[in-house]
Amino acid sequence: MNTLHIRVGDPVVTTLDRAKATMQALERGESPVPYFGIGFDSLPQFFAVFTPRRWELVSRLRQAGPLTIAELARQLHRNYKNVHDDVAALMQWDTVRRDEDHRVFVPWDEIDLRLPLVHQAA
Repeated sequence: MNTLHIRVGDPVVTTLDRAKATMQALERGESPVPYFGIGFDSLPQFFAVFTPRRWELVSRLRQAGPLTIAELARQLHRNYKNVHDDVAALMQWDTVRRDEDHRVFVPWDEIDLRLPLVHQAA
């Protein structure tokens, strides 16, 4: 399964441990399990990239398959320029890609989003 892992607030050591395990597997001549992840330091940073409108865009592309930006804008009932800007932002985070026909699509079978738990004082 092709999964995009999105993490918010993961300690740097978690990422370093994952990289170390991958390097050790390669040194042993093994093929490590593919892992593609992006991380954010905080919820505000995450929500600046993944707005509700952008999640709606990702969801529509997962349902419809590859679309031109114009068709995507029509299906979302949104302005073309705003959809274009959202697609460009999501492409920077490799959540959306373009195919050879210049249509946009979500290349992931699954998006695994993990947010930090909020601890409340007793």
